[in-house]
Amino acid sequence: MRLGARPRRLVRSDPGSLALGKRSVETGRVESVRVDVWLWAVRIYKTRSAATEACRGGHVKVNGHSIKAATSVKVGDKVEAMLDRQRILEVVALIDKRVGAPIAAACLVDHSPPPPPRERFVPVFVRERGTGRPTKRERRDLDRLRGA
Repeated sequence: MRLGARPRRLVRSDPGSLALGKRSVETGRVESVRVDVWLWAVRIYKTRSAATEACRGGHVKVNGHSIKAATSVKVGDKVEAMLDRQRILEVVALIDKRVGAPIAAACLVDHSPPPPPRERFVPVFVRERGTGRPTKRERRDLDRLRGA
């Protein structure tokens, strides 16, 4: 310690994560985290503001209840998030910082139904390369074939 410096106080958590999660003084582990932060940290939403907007818009539920972005989640909670499809997630571990994809995947259990199969676009008609621009008759035939 420097001469004349005040002794350091025991802080509950570091200032960077004070508003994000509550840490235990004894273990230093996160006990609860804001739901928008957790959804961002486990890579469900790309940005924290997108996660916050989803919570405000009613697209996120915790244990079946619509919630605010500041609602805390704990281990064992069920989080339902609506993105392009319904995602049902179980909180296994709490994190308040964005981490790599393998670590993020270990922090949740996905109970979502499988995504619907993608419709593959099959081209109805393909012109030979180098045949040039279609004539008026060929264009009408193409339009008739496409149903336009």
